[in-house]
Amino acid sequence: MTPQHATLELNITGLDCPTCAGHLETVIKGIAGVTKVTILLVEQQAVILYDPVKTNPAAIREKIEAAGYAVVASDDEEAVVEAANIAPSLQPGISTGRQDILHIENMDCPTEETLIRNKLKGFPGVTGLEFNLLQRNLVIFHTLSSLDSVIEALKTIGMQVGSAVTKDELPEVEKTNWWPLIVSGIAAVCAEIIEMLSSGHHWLTLLLALIAILTGGLETYKKGWIALRNRNLNMNALMSIAVTGALCIGQWPEAAMVMFLFALAELIEVKSLDRARNAIRGLMAMAPETATVRLADGTWSEVPAGNVALDSIVRVRPGERIALDGVVIEGNSTVDQSPITGESLPVEKGLGEPVFAGTINQAGSFQFRVTARANDSTLTRIIHAVEAAQGSRAPTQRFVDQFARVYTPAVFAVALAVAVVPPLAFGGTWLEWVYKALVLLVIACPCALVISTPVTIVSGLAAAARHGILIKGGVYLEEGRKLAWLALDKTGTITHGKPAQTDFEPLNGIDAQEARCLAASLASRSDHPVSHAIAVSAETDGLILREVTEFSALAGRGVIGRVGERMYFLGNPRLMTENGFNEPELSARIAGLERQGRSVVLLASVEKPLALFGVADTIKESSLDAIAELHRLGVRTMMLSGDNQHTAESIARKVGIDEVRAGLLPEDKLKIIETFQGNGGTVGMVGDGINDAPALARADVGFAMGAAGTDTAIETADVALMDDDLRKVALFVQLSRTTSAILKQNITLALGIKAVFLGLTIMGHATMWMAVFADMGASLLVVGNGLRLLRK
Repeated sequence: MTPQHATLELNITGLDCPTCAGHLETVIKGIAGVTKVTILLVEQQAVILYDPVKTNPAAIREKIEAAGYAVVASDDEEAVVEAANIAPSLQPGISTGRQDILHIENMDCPTEETLIRNKLKGFPGVTGLEFNLLQRNLVIFHTLSSLDSVIEALKTIGMQVGSAVTKDELPEVEKTNWWPLIVSGIAAVCAEIIEMLSSGHHWLTLLLALIAILTGGLETYKKGWIALRNRNLNMNALMSIAVTGALCIGQWPEAAMVMFLFALAELIEVKSLDRARNAIRGLMAMAPETATVRLADGTWSEVPAGNVALDSIVRVRPGERIALDGVVIEGNSTVDQSPITGESLPVEKGLGEPVFAGTINQAGSFQFRVTARANDSTLTRIIHAVEAAQGSRAPTQRFVDQFARVYTPAVFAVALAVAVVPPLAFGGTWLEWVYKALVLLVIACPCALVISTPVTIVSGLAAAARHGILIKGGVYLEEGRKLAWLALDKTGTITHGKPAQTDFEPLNGIDAQEARCLAASLASRSDHPVSHAIAVSAETDGLILREVTEFSALAGRGVIGRVGERMYFLGNPRLMTENGFNEPELSARIAGLERQGRSVVLLASVEKPLALFGVADTIKESSLDAIAELHRLGVRTMMLSGDNQHTAESIARKVGIDEVRAGLLPEDKLKIIETFQGNGGTVGMVGDGINDAPALARADVGFAMGAAGTDTAIETADVALMDDDLRKVALFVQLSRTTSAILKQNITLALGIKAVFLGLTIMGHATMWMAVFADMGASLLVVGNGLRLLRK
């Protein structure tokens, strides 16, 4: 039978936020023949159901790319499914594309990015590109067996292509050869002096000007020629035209000075960007290259950290940095975990405690068993997450990039009009107006505007990482400043998440020891902190747990399992009510405990309730300060808890939380988040990253607490707090607002300087070297302003 419908899965880059997802969904739904679209924002995928008679994958891709998104897919990803067999929710296909990373040594600014993008656009086999200017890395999505043809194409546009690099490598900063620039500067200054001393043009002035241009600007001319050959008006092309034009109209010393100043500005800009690169380099340097490992014969040896296998035993001496993640098996010490978690005080480490690569051992000595390879440590995952965040475009950066695409051609057109229209239409002097046009060409490049955004964003990401706040992209760093509401889970977020059993009462004549043993046997199989408290209490009193079969967790309610021949429930009052156990006397006892701030857990058989437990948690010392600081920043707070209303309200009052919602299931928390979003304003959610996953995913910014050593939280949260300090959320909001303010300052500064010089040029008060000074100054000012975040 001929298939009536087919599904197409496409991986899409640039799909960073719900706004983008909504826009893309609208675009795809507008294609004739498309019947259903599912946008998977986290996976950056679109799964499309379409009629092959009316449209095809190529047409769909063309529409998506025309909307400004890069499609990373191949025709092999198409899966044809008969209409009768199509499930209600579209299932992703299998990706067959490849991904490789190339290091481009001379890719320092958006000028090179645009040149590369234009060269590889439509290149056979290349399906997508991602640029990381700060690391000089180009990610190529392709279906090629080899990248040789791509590398050759890049070389034709003057790119210095290194071998594919891994995420664990970072290229060394090369030493700069300053001598050509020094010679260029001296020659340019001498040309200016001779021009002033001589009554007219002197042959020595021209000679010195040519020396200055060739020693300082030969690379600019090479890049400019490549750009023009590829029909690209980048800064190098504009500067080459301007300097050549100045030479042609006899402005030799000025041409020399313009080229020298431009080369100097480019070099200083590269050095400034190296500071941002070094923020990541500093993270990488925190983990030592070797570890002291116990060999099979019992001796100890220094082994490269990358060669240490899982479950190896590593020894750490006082004062050493820990090379790998692991668990302490012998000895004890205090460890400075600030590089990972941002904690200011050292943490006690003893038997069974986790340790992390990059942290610093203090007075004691201990041994630990390796739990993660060097390329999979918590520190490495942090570095990879920060690098990935650098590569993503923040909203401001996307706006600036779009603006820059229009700005340069527009100014070039204005410069052309300035050179031609006044002499032809109004009898102006050609020399005067051509000179003004050349000045306009100098200020036509938006480098200061474009480079300021990634530098600021990356500086903010690196500063946050140093404080133990892992932000998964510039979009979340910018979104944080708009937080109006912050929803918080109770257990493990506001409280320590380590409650203790405080009350116990057997019911309906059951033996007290028997009831505790049954409850503890079920509780030991659960990962909920309240269940853990019941199990720990029983084990502390020496009770022997029994085997549980047919165990099952009931989301937001409790657990069920078989002990011996009978089924038992262990859960909250909601679970008891659902099973018909709602006697007035039992309800009164539950209410009494809840009014005391206790979480109530009941044990029941199929026939009747058997025991009642009261469990209490303690509030973290930092929670009071965190809520107060959030209120000071204008962020309102609400508690979303699965616990009872009395307990939740008791804790909320103590810490000053604005609103309380209690007795919630995971799906209830999700609905509340959606309701608050519907009322306007940005909503954040803080949780443990596991049972709060639906609400965390739906919130505009999801925060996972205590993410150090937790793969899931680091990989899935928008913002991962590496320790359990809720005050980090307030710090994140402050950092987000500071970043936003700096971005606005930089954009205003860059555009303001351009506007001023545009006016000065038209009025005849600006010169070419003044324009270069202004462009250089703007670039350095915005880069320096962005780098201020590294001191936060």
